[in-house]
Amino acid sequence: MLTKKVTVITGASSGIGAALALRCAKEGSIVVLCARRVHMLERLAHQIQENGGVSLTIQCDVTHRDAAEQMIHKTVAEFGRLDILVNNAGRGHFASIEDTTDEVLKNMFALNVFSLWYTIRPALQYMKRQGNGHIINIASMAGKIGYPYNSAYVAAKHACVGFTHALRLELAETNIHASVVCPAGVLTEWASVTEGGSMLPLFSESGPIIKRIAAERGVTLPPIEGLKSAEDIAKLIVDCIYNPVAEVYTHAGSRDFVSLASHRLEEAERQQIPVVLGEREVYERLKKKTPAS
Repeated sequence: MLTKKVTVITGASSGIGAALALRCAKEGSIVVLCARRVHMLERLAHQIQENGGVSLTIQCDVTHRDAAEQMIHKTVAEFGRLDILVNNAGRGHFASIEDTTDEVLKNMFALNVFSLWYTIRPALQYMKRQGNGHIINIASMAGKIGYPYNSAYVAAKHACVGFTHALRLELAETNIHASVVCPAGVLTEWASVTEGGSMLPLFSESGPIIKRIAAERGVTLPPIEGLKSAEDIAKLIVDCIYNPVAEVYTHAGSRDFVSLASHRLEEAERQQIPVVLGEREVYERLKKKTPAS
């Protein structure tokens, strides 16, 4: 089904993007690799070529509208069509609401939200001309529920989900599909490259505290499956390409927890309280260790 289909993947230099590129190429797709770190894209392109695949590397910062638009136009100029666009580029941040700067707000929305318009507007021109296509936006569970200490990312990913829902309605009965993917924890570099510093200490140090608080209060933590590999997520995205759906939940229990939060928000928050309290304790401790700028 993907043989000779042209697939553009932003944020393809690592993590889910790189894993998806390898899987799409294995399925026979021509893969256009887009990211800022061109040396990593070239390494990935070489790997695809060694396995008999076809790819094109384009260095592109999708927060720059002109660069994002030119990337789409270059793809069609090279291959004559654009079948699948995966907006995977994204980044989080690590700060409480009061510690989140205006610069971080702008950066979070520039990459996680505004870039969607920059790639999708030109892509739709070609997909509508072809009479088919599929746009897949990678959001997060943070696009469906709240998490502490990365509020700007949570807000941006909620915007990504809402944008995709609006896009689906505009494309109804056009044979152009739109889907949003909402992963929970994935084994990638995401948590170590968040703006404001790595979130890894927050996660690792808060774990035992969270479990203790949950036991003391008799609270059952949100029953969401633990960390999955980027390859696991890539497989689910390819399944969505073969059988388009509105939303993809990648971890067992995540869809049910989103449903709980939609219908009984207070109960969902009650299950999250040990997480909130554990992470709050660690955040305040880490903040005291960081010299004021």
